[in-house]
Amino acid sequence: MKYKILKALDVAGLQFLDPIVRLIYGEEPKVQLSKIGRFIVIPILAFIAFLGIWGYVAPKHATKSGEVPTPGVVANAADGIWTFHKRENIKSRDYLLAGDRKETSLTEAQDRLASITKAEKAASSKVAEAQSALSAEIASLQAPHKKELAELKAFNKTASNSRKDSLSELAESVSENSSSEREAYLDALRDHNSLSALEKENEKKISAKIDEIAGMKYQPLIDARFALKLVAEEKQFLQKRVEYLSKNNRSEKVAEYEAKLGEYEATLASSSGKELEKTGARILRQEERIERVSDSSYAQPWTFPRQIKRSLMCVFFGFILASMIAIPIGILCGLSSVFMAAMTPFIALFKPVSPIVWLPIALIVVGGFIPDPDKHWFIDSINSLPIIGSYDLNPAFIASAITVALCSLWPTLVNTALGVASIDKDHINVARVLRLGFWSRLFKIVIPSALPLIFAGLRISLGVGWMVLIAAELLSSSEGIGKFVWDMFNNGSSDSFAQMFVVVFVVGLIGMILDRTMIVFQRLVSFDEAPTSI
Repeated sequence: MKYKILKALDVAGLQFLDPIVRLIYGEEPKVQLSKIGRFIVIPILAFIAFLGIWGYVAPKHATKSGEVPTPGVVANAADGIWTFHKRENIKSRDYLLAGDRKETSLTEAQDRLASITKAEKAASSKVAEAQSALSAEIASLQAPHKKELAELKAFNKTASNSRKDSLSELAESVSENSSSEREAYLDALRDHNSLSALEKENEKKISAKIDEIAGMKYQPLIDARFALKLVAEEKQFLQKRVEYLSKNNRSEKVAEYEAKLGEYEATLASSSGKELEKTGARILRQEERIERVSDSSYAQPWTFPRQIKRSLMCVFFGFILASMIAIPIGILCGLSSVFMAAMTPFIALFKPVSPIVWLPIALIVVGGFIPDPDKHWFIDSINSLPIIGSYDLNPAFIASAITVALCSLWPTLVNTALGVASIDKDHINVARVLRLGFWSRLFKIVIPSALPLIFAGLRISLGVGWMVLIAAELLSSSEGIGKFVWDMFNNGSSDSFAQMFVVVFVVGLIGMILDRTMIVFQRLVSFDEAPTSI
């Protein structure tokens, strides 16, 4: 069992866990403990130190959006993102509920709303208490500085008036033909202005201290406001739940419209002439309304987890497209030096092109093929699929996927060509002796022998595609992680700033998972025991 576990860790590229497995099985405990310290404990301590430095430095750096969020604030933002996602899913479910389940959920929501209203009053009271305590503390801290400022202003005013009187006397005593006395007066005036500026500067320093005290942080108030915010958000959510479980519930709307339809049908039975025409038209409109509402669903906003799924879908569309292009061309490059020479200028020319350049071109091309997305058969057919259709695929999505493909295909192409060109010549000679045809050689010798390098290229391409995707979504305003970041940037609040930090960790975590996944495939098709790079 031990060796099976070690082999699985090796295939997954998780060799740093080997010492733990070996220690559990009692293999050289001192050696394994040393490795655990080096490869597990030290990285954990380094990350903890990073969080500590971040938490210390962040509050000292203010921006137009507020202070740089600390790890705790970012964690709260992540929790808020997830809570919003869960609540939107609950509202979507509530809108579709009917019968006893709807009534049960409505009762639960109303009971919780009543209790949360009381909690809101208590939280508001705590905020008021904390605000009062803060005001008292600020007043006590500001008092000596205000006294000092008042005394300084009085002293400066007296000194300034005295200097002005002296200047007036000096000006009156200046003779008409005495240039030296005029220069003396100008020097005295300059001294007065310099002293006045210095006095104003000293007053500003004290005023700055008073303002700094007024803006001081008070953790109890911060905590109380945060608690009130959470309660207020839950109250708003519960109020919406009650709406979607009562008057705005789909079944309630349908029942209301059906009752109205019954009234119209009763009127129709005894109507004639113009009244019959009006009633008939009303019945048809009501039937259409009932049909539309019966098929409706909750207009759920794009929550961050949903945008992550759409981004993953987009990157895999682009990655698959890139692989379909790069692997065949790479195989041909490896098999034919002439074809390789023909492709080299294109590789050298297009490989360095930025996604910022490719994206507008892709948008123009896709827009040319799909001028009206709402009425195009391709968009309609994709959005009619059971799971994919719920993510509203549009030309911006297709352009982003094409951009991912154009930027990520090159590592796969180059590695595939290298893998095919590096096949042992003995294998090719054996194929010739056995008189294997082209396709037999391709699928039995060429591709299997080149698979390790092909998957190495695919791993790099997937990483490149994931990085490119965020920029592509941001610029194309296609729903996904990139658009989420752009929306948060434009929002500009302190919460948005913290949510952008959440995106950094989420993107990094997903990228690491994708990389580890490709490592597994790479190791499964590798024929040597070489360790996987980081």
